Amino acid sequence: MSERILRIHKPLLALGDALLTILAFYVAWYVRYELEWYRSVDPASYTDFDFYLWVSFLAAIMIVGAYYIEGVYRLPRGVGLFTEFWRLFNGVAAVTIVLMMGNFLLQPPYHSRLVYGIAGALILLFVSLARILNRAVLARLRRRGIGAKRVLLVGAGEVSRMVMRVLLANANLGYQIVGFLDDNPDRGERNLGPFQALGAIDNLSQILSERRVDEVIVTLPWQYHRRIISVLNQCERNHVQAKVVPDVLQISLDQVDLETLKGIPLLGVKQGAIAGPRLAIKRGLDLLIILPALLLLLPIMLLLALIIRLDSPGPILFVQERIGRNGRPFAAFKFRTMVADAEDLRPHLQELNEADGPLFKIKNDPRRTRVGSRLRRFSLDELPQIFNVLRGEMSLVGPRPALPEEVAAYEPWHRKRLEVLPGLTGLWQISGRSDLSFAEMVLLDVYYVENWSPWLDLSILLRTIPKVLIGEGAY
Repeated sequence: MSERILRIHKPLLALGDALLTILAFYVAWYVRYELEWYRSVDPASYTDFDFYLWVSFLAAIMIVGAYYIEGVYRLPRGVGLFTEFWRLFNGVAAVTIVLMMGNFLLQPPYHSRLVYGIAGALILLFVSLARILNRAVLARLRRRGIGAKRVLLVGAGEVSRMVMRVLLANANLGYQIVGFLDDNPDRGERNLGPFQALGAIDNLSQILSERRVDEVIVTLPWQYHRRIISVLNQCERNHVQAKVVPDVLQISLDQVDLETLKGIPLLGVKQGAIAGPRLAIKRGLDLLIILPALLLLLPIMLLLALIIRLDSPGPILFVQERIGRNGRPFAAFKFRTMVADAEDLRPHLQELNEADGPLFKIKNDPRRTRVGSRLRRFSLDELPQIFNVLRGEMSLVGPRPALPEEVAAYEPWHRKRLEVLPGLTGLWQISGRSDLSFAEMVLLDVYYVENWSPWLDLSILLRTIPKVLIGEGAY
């Protein structure tokens, strides 16, 4: 049922815009003539809604036409809400002006022009709210795989990983990566987290016919010009849409700053996402949130400390060396959730490790105390790390703080996550936590480093609350 609705999604949007336009005119007429907003209506100037009903039908047709011209019904995936709103505004403004001018030129003066102004504002309000609801519904469907585009990546280098982390961090865009191809055996034969390695690029035609691919994204370096052309030709023969991500001089695209000089494109290198004034803003945001929260959390932390002391022998706090920004080690604080000699027992439990990469995770870790299991489920064991935030060693939001042995096993591209302060929460926390593979976690962390903004931090913090309350992915 959902798939069938998605096939007629755009006509439904247009129909919804038309109906909301008619509704807006009715509300505008009612406000002006029945509620007599702004000033009382002279009985001789009273106009029944019958007249404005015909006007609303005309306006509905004009709105749909204006939105078609503005490209509202063919916006690509990933377009921001502000961009969509601006196009909605342009369409409504144009139609409202035309109707008001038509009323002035063709109709008697007792037909209120104020109705058109109110209707225009209401149309914009109604269709904007409808678009917000539309985005929420589409995001929910796409996360369930309904209406998602199946994408094949050609290339497995840095640019390909950039695409992977963008799609991984924005599941609402509705892209499912079928897998990736690369002629380098170390890349083309080794899976990267949830993304499947499908071998060499020569397998392209076979993969296109077997895997129901909707779109191919080519991420090969610029030196492989002939190879790229060959891939595009194969996609065309198989009637599959293909797109190329430009690898500008092998610089990561998030670092490229594009300007134009009278039509001449100028490429530069941007400053890191969290540096200079942005770093100060992030630090200020941390303190603005953490200082008031500390007053509420201190009594809870004292109670938890007492419960830990009564539950099992050993220290209340577990202090462990972690690696912070730019590879600097620091002492991270957590409430103890395991027996006192847990670290000494770790070598004997290596065969029970359920994590991949350099991580060490056991879902039902035998070293955990009775109270520790409850603390971990709701992330209460991490509350003492607010003191690491106050000391400037961590941030409220950032990559997961890594152990020294994990960092020692990093590949070069993994180290980008060390360019910022580690966080109490992050994209890894709201996207699955311990259920994520190591590669998924790093992809999300690097995406955060490259795309940081105060709004992203606030969004992650708000989305963390329900995840912690239900204990999703925590162990």
